[in-house]
Amino acid sequence: MLCEAENPPNLVMSSNPRIEIYTTPFCPYCWRAKALLESRNLPFEEFDVARDRSLRKEMVERAGGRTTVPQIFIGNSHIGGCDDLYELEIAGKLDGVLEANGIEA
Repeated sequence: MLCEAENPPNLVMSSNPRIEIYTTPFCPYCWRAKALLESRNLPFEEFDVARDRSLRKEMVERAGGRTTVPQIFIGNSHIGGCDDLYELEIAGKLDGVLEANGIEA
C-alpha cells in the first residue's frame, strides 16, 4: 500500500525516474529491502541517515512524518518501509508502481 502524507512535500520531477531508499548501516529491514531491489535488478540510490541530521529531516518530511528506516520512494511515490515494499511484491503490484513512475520492471 502506498503511503500518502496529509501535506505531500514539494517533489522535484526528474527526467530520470529513480528509486530512493533512506537507510542506516545496521538496519536489517534496510538490508532486506535492498536485497529485494537487487534481486529484481532495480538500481536505487541509497541515503544513509545515520549521521546526517539534515538528510534524516528530509526523509521524515518526505515520508509524511515517518521516522523509521528504511523509507522507500519510487519515482515520486512514497512506498513506505520494507514491509510495504514486500507487500507490493507479494501482491504482484510492484511492477505496476514501477511502470506508473516511469521505471522499467
